[in-house]
Amino acid sequence: MSTTSRIQNKGQVTIPTSVRRQAGLSKGDLVKFTFNRGKIVITPSLVIDRSTFATADDEYTPAQRRIVDARLAESEADYKAGRSYGPFNTADEMIADMKARLKKSDAAKKLKRSR
Repeated sequence: MSTTSRIQNKGQVTIPTSVRRQAGLSKGDLVKFTFNRGKIVITPSLVIDRSTFATADDEYTPAQRRIVDARLAESEADYKAGRSYGPFNTADEMIADMKARLKKSDAAKKLKRSR
C-alpha cells in the first residue's frame, strides 16, 4: 500500500492514519528515521521510560477498576464469613484438602441420585 503526504513547515510530515494503524503507532510513540538507498525509512522505536510506568491504580480503566474493587469486596466478605480454605503450610496440604472436598462433593452427589 502506498500513500502520499505533504511536507509541512519545519519538515513535519503527517503519517496517514491507515499507515499508523498498520504499524501500531499512536500519539507519543517514537520513530527512527534512516535514509537507505534513496528512500527515507521510518521505523517504530521501542523505548522503555520507567518514569511513565503505570501504577497499580492506573492499570485499569475506571469501569475495570470498579469491577476489580467489587470482586475484592466480595472476596473479603466471603473470607470474613468463613467461606474460605486454608491457610496451608505446603502445596501438599492444599492438594489433600482439595481432594477431601472433592470426595465429599462426589459422595453428596451420589446420595442425591440414590434418593
